[in-house]
Amino acid sequence: MMLSLNRLETFYGETQALFGPSLEIERGEVVCLLGPNGAGKTTTIRSILGLTPPRRGTIRFDSTDITRLPTHVIARLGIGWVPDDRRIFPSLTVARNLQIAVKKTAYRSWQTKEVFEIFSALEYLMARECENLSGGEMQMVAISRALLGAPGLVLFDEPSQGLAPKIVQDVMRTVRRLRDEGISVLIVEQNALAALEVSDRVYVMDRGRIVHEGAAAALLADSGLRQRLIGI
Repeated sequence: MMLSLNRLETFYGETQALFGPSLEIERGEVVCLLGPNGAGKTTTIRSILGLTPPRRGTIRFDSTDITRLPTHVIARLGIGWVPDDRRIFPSLTVARNLQIAVKKTAYRSWQTKEVFEIFSALEYLMARECENLSGGEMQMVAISRALLGAPGLVLFDEPSQGLAPKIVQDVMRTVRRLRDEGISVLIVEQNALAALEVSDRVYVMDRGRIVHEGAAAALLADSGLRQRLIGI
């Protein structure tokens, strides 16, 4: 098991955001976490990363208890993150953004040339400052940065947000490649159909709780259940 969350309770101040969700991701598995705005999806990611640590419950990554670890330690264990707002350094070049992301972990290291195989356009943008990139180009940098950190698990938070359909296809194709490489993936996504198409299993959240768990293909095929759970 690459990631295991057990009955998390996370708060913002005195306001409780997560009410005991549990989920698991196996090695090389793609899992999507769906639900309406405010359901607790991003809070779940923040809890995993230690940005908003849970008050109760446990988080284990590849047999290591990371529940109380600081964020920089969690990242160095091999968890990559592609945040919804990309969070790249705008005044630095693409090359510099990628260079500072490189680190060694217990998992396979990626080379820059492998990133170019996924995002061929990136090779021609290396000297450009990131503040001059389009939204799709910034997303390429954000994903490439996560891969160069040698992850065993990658967390995608709304990876298709604000992107053209062609770039969304590239992102989802990258998710499939990560699975083929044995890297686990958790996708938090509003584009439910795109996420379900590349996922093995799905969890649906509502009001900080898991309300559905099952095979992604089954939910993709059952329009009535999708409508009841996520309105699609």
